Amino acid sequence: MEVSASHSLNLSYSSKCEYLHGHNWIITVYCKSAGLNEDGMVVDFSRIKEIVKGQLDHRNLNEVLPFNPTAENIARWICEQIPTCFRVDVQESEANTAIYEKDQ
Repeated sequence: MEVSASHSLNLSYSSKCEYLHGHNWIITVYCKSAGLNEDGMVVDFSRIKEIVKGQLDHRNLNEVLPFNPTAENIARWICEQIPTCFRVDVQESEANTAIYEKDQ
């Protein structure tokens, strides 16, 4: 899914990313289960969109997330919000993607 949001990073070194800027983030959520629910799903995609887009889209991530909103931290946070999720890819630009995967 695509999420448009801004952020600024609190870093231990000087970087232009310390200034407020935005991305059209591409977020891919991977879920798995030993079985399907009564509707024949692992999880309803609309529930994932509600959790992710509903909280992050068109927002300043520094105002809605309680941590330094790096792509890596965002991926981990999304993974923690969805019980069946085991991996999240967060792409902030064409060449920059962070992947968070739970230990199996």
